[in-house]
Amino acid sequence: MKKSETEFSSSRRETMKKLALGSTAGLFGLLGSPIANAQKKPIPNGYKAGMPVVKIKSVKAIATAPEGINLIVVKVETTEPGLYGLGCATFNQRAVAVVTAINSYLNDFCVGKDVDNIEDMWNSAYVSSYWRNGPVLNNALSGLDEALWDIKGKRANMPVYQLLGGKSRFAVDCYEHASGNTPEAVAESVQKYMAQGFRHIRIQQGGYGGTGALAQKPDFKAAGFGYEGDTYMNERAYLKSVPKMFEMVRKVCGDDVELLHDVHERVQPMDAINMIKAVEDYHPYFIEDPFSPENMEWFKQLRMSSSVPIAMGELFNNINEFKMPMVNQWFDYIRVHVSQIGGITPAMKIARLGEWFNIKTAFHGPGDVSPVGHSAHAHIDLAVWNFGIQEAVHFSDKLKTIFTGCPTMNNGYMSVNEVPGLGVDVNEKEAAKYPIGTKSNWQVRKSDGTIIRP
Repeated sequence: MKKSETEFSSSRRETMKKLALGSTAGLFGLLGSPIANAQKKPIPNGYKAGMPVVKIKSVKAIATAPEGINLIVVKVETTEPGLYGLGCATFNQRAVAVVTAINSYLNDFCVGKDVDNIEDMWNSAYVSSYWRNGPVLNNALSGLDEALWDIKGKRANMPVYQLLGGKSRFAVDCYEHASGNTPEAVAESVQKYMAQGFRHIRIQQGGYGGTGALAQKPDFKAAGFGYEGDTYMNERAYLKSVPKMFEMVRKVCGDDVELLHDVHERVQPMDAINMIKAVEDYHPYFIEDPFSPENMEWFKQLRMSSSVPIAMGELFNNINEFKMPMVNQWFDYIRVHVSQIGGITPAMKIARLGEWFNIKTAFHGPGDVSPVGHSAHAHIDLAVWNFGIQEAVHFSDKLKTIFTGCPTMNNGYMSVNEVPGLGVDVNEKEAAKYPIGTKSNWQVRKSDGTIIRP
């Protein structure tokens, strides 16, 4: 027998009431459960629930120059006994100023702060002096940043590359430096490194810009102008020598080896463009730093004139200097000095931005970067998808008595020490045996004595 419409509506209302009451009771039961109570509790500041907050106890600079090159490392000690981190803050040309910035300013700024909040620490330190950082403060900040990543890796019991996303490759492909005073000598040097397993080799005739390759005495020396340590560059001779050098190396060494070259911003923009066009047939892997930071607009002309890949950014001071050149795809390789722009945190941002524009990494890794800094480069190189190439490095026995756990080279590849953090430690007593100095000389002049800007 069917219910009437009135009876059906009444029954429906009663059912809905019961369901509502049941849901409310269930909700109160849930809120009273251990899960709900845990959710109501504030999340601790430590990276893992139940772990005590670890704070910065002290920040100091460790300065050493075992090979005559000033190396600066930041050591961040924490409130957890035995836990500390190391980061590279090397600015060889103004090392004493970086030491002062670390010991006199960064220490006071950092003591008592949570070691886990790297992003907040970076941004707050970056603007703490109000004006945006230059190379001195950026190197100090880089040392702090890398040391905090080192600590985070140690706390997580993982190498830093794991915290950056894990490995994208088994090791870091590197390029070596081949040089000589003649094209034949350069080709011979290239063959030596090819025999060691290197697939990428940067070629230079003489020093940067051909300095030292000519016996010619410049007029400014004869006139007693300038200073004793100043070097001379014949721009015209250099511009003519580079295509000849590429031609000889290709003739002797073949087409399989990748060849790189660094202009080091030492010639006029149009001259650089014409020279790059002249080496197109030799298929450079990249040409590095064709223009100084004052001449960035010339990249538009270069892109219209040549298809040779370009690496740029070694002299960039501020992370924001990369934005528009990368958006405009003015260069192909991110040639960044990681400590110059503030460490792992900004370097990762630049690398990630590059991925969107098909721009690869080629981090600057010269001898005036500490083993801690080289390790930081390699950890990023292992993790980012758009890795291109890394500058090779070889550590002397003297350097390895100070820094243990240095990255290693094998068959043209760099590998990191597979331990938690960045993997490099420092012997402070050994480091103290080699005090840093204040002398540096990057002065290069034309024949009339005019300074050439790098």
